[in-house]
Amino acid sequence: MTIQLPVADQGLTWAVTRNEYPLPAADREAILADPGFGKFFTDHMVDICWSKGGGWHRPRVQPYGPIQLDPAAAVLHYAQEIFEGLKAYRHADGSIWTFRPEANAARMQRSARRVALPELPTEYFLDALRQLVAVDAAWVPSTPETSLYLRPYMYAKEAFLGVRPADKIAFYVIASPAGAYFTGGVAPVRIWLSSRYARAARGGTGAAKTGGNYAASLLPQAEAYQQGCQQVLFLDDQGNLEELGGMNIVLVRKDGSILTPDSDSILEGITRDSVLRLATDRGITVEQRPISLAEWRDGAASGDIVGAFACGTAAVIVPIGTLLGDGVEIVHDGPASQELAMSLREELTGIQHGRVEDRHGWLTRLDG
Repeated sequence: MTIQLPVADQGLTWAVTRNEYPLPAADREAILADPGFGKFFTDHMVDICWSKGGGWHRPRVQPYGPIQLDPAAAVLHYAQEIFEGLKAYRHADGSIWTFRPEANAARMQRSARRVALPELPTEYFLDALRQLVAVDAAWVPSTPETSLYLRPYMYAKEAFLGVRPADKIAFYVIASPAGAYFTGGVAPVRIWLSSRYARAARGGTGAAKTGGNYAASLLPQAEAYQQGCQQVLFLDDQGNLEELGGMNIVLVRKDGSILTPDSDSILEGITRDSVLRLATDRGITVEQRPISLAEWRDGAASGDIVGAFACGTAAVIVPIGTLLGDGVEIVHDGPASQELAMSLREELTGIQHGRVEDRHGWLTRLDG
């Protein structure tokens, strides 16, 4: 059954086609009890088209399922693709909220500009989230520290083999119930330092959330697993810290101040930005600047740097216990190395789940 829903103030009309064969409620509840991360998907997805002549059009919610793609689609040959990641949270009263979605919309627009894709207006981005949650609200879990992970993405679907920006684009949103990103929950992680591979280069696509950056991280990530590590850290060509394969990094000094790398090839993390604002609220000094590996190593050895943590949408905040690499070992152990990371994590997740006051107006309600 398809129903038509207007898009507020936009002149577009949503077509909503309900899945005739949704997952049985008992099976869905079993998944929500232990969702893992990125393993299961909801019953529906959002699809909006764009063309050079027609702009954004034909917004619809439809049953989750395979996408038909021409073998000559530009995304398959030239990797013209971007994506975002954010979460929907069920609060104690049953309402459903998301966290700073306007920031995700703005970052997606910046990513689109970098890889010559059209910019999806913020109001379309937000309405797409609301439309999907409206039909898949039952998929938002309510157990502690769980959420519904939302994955908006956009790709070039025009069929041609010339090297130019595509004239036909698809935008989708899919959703997946999420538990802990790292198996075993929140515990200090081991990080592998990549000395052979780079994630991005100055002037490249590092600041865009595009799939090619993640493809470049997969081989060094596999090396990290071989070394008993859960993530990989990349450096720039000057030996400065950049970011992990999917998260930003923050260092903690003995005096309580924090440092985080600054570079035009680092993805601007919304979680990191939120963490830095919460730290500033506490009176903590925050520095964003280039940070060399030597500064981290020497600071850890002298006791000036007492801890480190990684942050991102999927994992939120996780302490870094060890950095390993060829001829490199930095260890942060003991309660002091994790105290600030865990305190900030508790505050941030408390805001997201409605347990802590949202002083900055970061939450947006998706239902009702």
